[in-house]
Amino acid sequence: MKKTYSVFDVANWFLSKEEMTPKKLQKLVYYAYSWFLTLNNDSLDNLENKLFSDEEIQAWVHGPVCPSLYKKYVEYGYNEIPKVDKHTIEVFEKEVDSTLEEVWLVYGNFDGNELESITHQEKPWKKARNGFGPLDNCTEIISDKDIYSCYIQRVG
Repeated sequence: MKKTYSVFDVANWFLSKEEMTPKKLQKLVYYAYSWFLTLNNDSLDNLENKLFSDEEIQAWVHGPVCPSLYKKYVEYGYNEIPKVDKHTIEVFEKEVDSTLEEVWLVYGNFDGNELESITHQEKPWKKARNGFGPLDNCTEIISDKDIYSCYIQRVG
């Protein structure tokens, strides 16, 4: 049986890299979830392998958001969340750590606004926001099937 992680374990992994805004953290966690889901499942019909299963990802105005992660860091607003000591974070299995490192290499140099812009151009967020205006509140869940369908096209 594979070890399960929480959305906070994943967030702390990224926060051990550097301090960052809540917006940047949300997008990195979203991409980590998306990449893991895509790389660790064989088909759209069987999406059992997930990075975390304790949290849904919703299509908010500023991009994908995990609500409990938002609640934890809302007080920071546009300010940076302090860096976390890497010795205090969850130790991930090698394949998970490798996926997180890849996400960090690809997206880690972007700021929160740039990552928001990238997610706004991608199908999973756009599909979940269908029927909502650009500034409308929305708690629609970004489906695993939409995530997998989008990112599997980039693999290989």
